[in-house]
Amino acid sequence: MKSTLALLSLAFVGSAYAHTIFQELWVNGVAQGHNVGIRVPTYNGPITDVTSNDVICNGGINPFLQPISQAIIDVPAGASVTAEWHHGGSGPDPNDASDPIDPSHKGPIIAYLAKVPSALQTDVTGLDWFKIYEDGYGPGTEWAVDRLVANDGLVTFKIPQCIPNGEYLLRVELIALHGAGSYPGAQLYMECAQLRITGGGNATPSPIAHFPGAYSGTDPGILIGIYYPPVTNYTIPGPAVFSC
Repeated sequence: MKSTLALLSLAFVGSAYAHTIFQELWVNGVAQGHNVGIRVPTYNGPITDVTSNDVICNGGINPFLQPISQAIIDVPAGASVTAEWHHGGSGPDPNDASDPIDPSHKGPIIAYLAKVPSALQTDVTGLDWFKIYEDGYGPGTEWAVDRLVANDGLVTFKIPQCIPNGEYLLRVELIALHGAGSYPGAQLYMECAQLRITGGGNATPSPIAHFPGAYSGTDPGILIGIYYPPVTNYTIPGPAVFSC
């Protein structure tokens, strides 16, 4: 057991800086441009304090790249969108063994939307977020991050067809659990994309979540040892996924 724990400890040290950034959005298979319409931080490090305002869209301890993109990405309701993640800030790097993220960083990938008066507004506190996608553990012993790595940093999900037209922030989040056996140990990576949704409906999305507040440090999806004993099931944090 000691040797197993020692090896895991070395793995954590070796991958301590193997971080990631969501830095490009695709709409129905069409790339919208690197750093276009996304609030991209200058540093690829995680947020570990789930009570911090930094868990909303990042940009606090990891300041945003300036100037922040003023693009708003047009997305038809019901469209497939793809979030593209990479270890470095310059996109894909075939010579980087930790691109899009080090494979040791097991965990879920989650996406939320919040309707806003303006997708360019700087104040993101107090927004009503609803979850539109989640992928966690399984089938077998595979994690969402394993699928992301196998797909070269791409994760695809749908924008609900029935949500109202308007401007939204899309918050895409990856949670790395390799050090989550104690708190604060889970590593939260998130960025927000600026959307204008058209062709939607009149549904009222629910349930609603607020950041910070949606997660606590004792949630089973935040405080969990995944290596010893090996995890057999996983509860993704946050509310249920909204569907039309």
